[in-house]
Amino acid sequence: NLIPKVLTRAILKAITNDFSSNSEIGRGGYGVVYKGVFLTGEIIAVKKLFEIRQLRDDEFRDEVSHLTGIKHINVVQTLGYCAETSQELIPQPTGRPIWAETPKRLICFEYVPNKSLDKYISDESLGLDWNLRYGIIKGICKGLQFLHEECHMVHLDLKPENILMDASMAPKIADFGLSKIFGDQQTRLVIKDNRKGSLGYMAPEYTLYGMLSFRADIYSLGVIIIQIVTGHREYPLSAQKSFEDYIDKVVGSWKENFASEPKYKPIGKYTKQVKQCITIGLNCVNLDKDKRPTAKDIIQGLNTLDQV
Repeated sequence: NLIPKVLTRAILKAITNDFSSNSEIGRGGYGVVYKGVFLTGEIIAVKKLFEIRQLRDDEFRDEVSHLTGIKHINVVQTLGYCAETSQELIPQPTGRPIWAETPKRLICFEYVPNKSLDKYISDESLGLDWNLRYGIIKGICKGLQFLHEECHMVHLDLKPENILMDASMAPKIADFGLSKIFGDQQTRLVIKDNRKGSLGYMAPEYTLYGMLSFRADIYSLGVIIIQIVTGHREYPLSAQKSFEDYIDKVVGSWKENFASEPKYKPIGKYTKQVKQCITIGLNCVNLDKDKRPTAKDIIQGLNTLDQV
């Protein structure tokens, strides 16, 4: 890969057709993503960040330089960045505009062609077959384990829209705009006004109290696993009996699908996978964060099941 870590805004402007709407491939709370095509034909994704005045250029460079060193098959690769400051006329409500320094920050990523996971999740009788869903679950878990254990990083905004699918439909965790690097500190309180993310996937201790740890990502992972297995995010909140009934219903639904597909033989092998995954999902969304498994625990459990 010949793309340098530092690219000028002029280059990024050229490869995205001046950040044209035709080149836009996505947008979120922190910026707009464009498809950039070099003269060589190489394609990258360019995220043009909304203005973040409180972050100095050197702080931004340090943070993104760290991200470029993160390499894993299930994590979107950060390739480079642009950090330039220009003088621009800023309109003023009281009258004449004034000249001010305006930071221009952009981050470049590998281009992942098959859109995001939310475009593929549907009812278990439609969309992706079970083998593909099972592989996606394992891939997300492996990527998350890498971020937690090797990078000491929490994602904070893990959701299907932030999981991109590559050409072989392998998942890649994307969008580290909300990530906080923890180091040895396992938990920290995040200022309420800075709380971002997506309700429904956010852990309750973070939503209610701003308390954040790696277990907050695990809660988000649990909701995603449930959604991958069932096609929706609804699940019982408590009571062992309701959990058992829910698991039986989900497994029974998939068992009917397996019975009509010759490739799912023996059926028992695949129903065990479904049961294990939906049980993991429910364990991950436990309201008591200390009772949630780690990503490593989940992967070890799935690997043990596959060896039976």
